[in-house]
Amino acid sequence: LGENIGTLVTGGNGKGTGLNQLNSPTHLFVDQQQNVYVSDFYNHRVMKWKKGAKEGIVVAGGQGAGSALTQLFYPFGIFVDTLGTLYVADHGNHRVMRWTQGDNKQGIVIVGGNGRGAGANQLNGPLGLSFDRHGNLYVVDSDNHRVQRVSIK
Repeated sequence: LGENIGTLVTGGNGKGTGLNQLNSPTHLFVDQQQNVYVSDFYNHRVMKWKKGAKEGIVVAGGQGAGSALTQLFYPFGIFVDTLGTLYVADHGNHRVMRWTQGDNKQGIVIVGGNGRGAGANQLNGPLGLSFDRHGNLYVVDSDNHRVQRVSIK
């Protein structure tokens, strides 16, 4: 019991803002190429580590906390599709954002973004997300005590 030894994949260089550091990572996603994506909660960014890399790449946010399309505010759940498109549950902004591969300067709001609330077009503290085989997005809308299904085609 407990005899397995872990291998450092990301971070491990203390808390900080460097490309080899994280500050309270919350969620991760590993794609088919074994790239590791991490929501870096207090740095308000999502980082990508290629297999064997010593430093990560900022693929979403990283411009400080805020609500601009270049910013995140406490990112939680993340998902990366087969095209490399990144989806982020932007907890503090009550929205889900999409970043296309190679265009990490600015994301697009695809769910929520209409202020905190319980309306059909609003979220309140989204935490997690996933897709079904039909391309529907499921969002854990934590503070509304519900899960929303959204067609984003």
